[in-house]
Amino acid sequence: MSVAMKRKTVITENVEIAKDIYSMWLNAPDISREARPGQFVSLYCRDRSKLLPRPISICEINKEQGKIRLVYRIAGEGTREFAGMDAAEDMEAMGPLGNGFTLEGKKALLIGGGIGIPPMLELAKQLSCEKQIVLGYRDITFLEKEFEAYGKVYISTEDGSRGTKGNVIDAIREESLDADIIFACGPTPMLRGVKAYATEHKIKAQLSLEERMACGIGACLGCICKTKEVDHHSNVKNKRICKDGPVFYAEEVEL
Repeated sequence: MSVAMKRKTVITENVEIAKDIYSMWLNAPDISREARPGQFVSLYCRDRSKLLPRPISICEINKEQGKIRLVYRIAGEGTREFAGMDAAEDMEAMGPLGNGFTLEGKKALLIGGGIGIPPMLELAKQLSCEKQIVLGYRDITFLEKEFEAYGKVYISTEDGSRGTKGNVIDAIREESLDADIIFACGPTPMLRGVKAYATEHKIKAQLSLEERMACGIGACLGCICKTKEVDHHSNVKNKRICKDGPVFYAEEVEL
């Protein structure tokens, strides 16, 4: 892969698909050519008072058309600026960044929670094995219909308005799902539960960690996680989520 650099991209679509959830397609041939499921891009605001880029997971990759799709939630002033942008506008982006998922397994369990759901869509497209997909929401759902083309979809909601009432582990237990590999992305409490479940059932698991990032390229050490092994870069028991991750095998990290 080439060295990550800031690139000019063009928005081809930017629409709200649920309350405060937006789907953006970018014309980005260089990024789409190199991107893999689980990687992310850093988007730069036009407001130069916002110096740090915003990291957003890649939801879909269309290499033939040279495009990538980002599905993001308005979480602050930066993402609010993105939501107000229209098709044909330019956007500066750096990517693809980080290490993505390793495609493996014969029967996979894909687990996404909240804004950790979007990166699971490209993974679902590229995995060639049998897939079961568990999506966890607080209340409002999004993207679930798009996953149905790639496997059986199970939903959990905290308020019980759709699917299983509770979290993704509750849905897995209720549906008696099994697999030889788990792929998961979501908030740390969810990933902690997924790791415990995988350990209990002796299932290999790849976890994509969510964390606030600064540089996005591993230079600032602002997004570290605890690990069991000493990192050769920092010589302590941690790794940089943006550079060494965001995807790790469950046994590599402490949550």
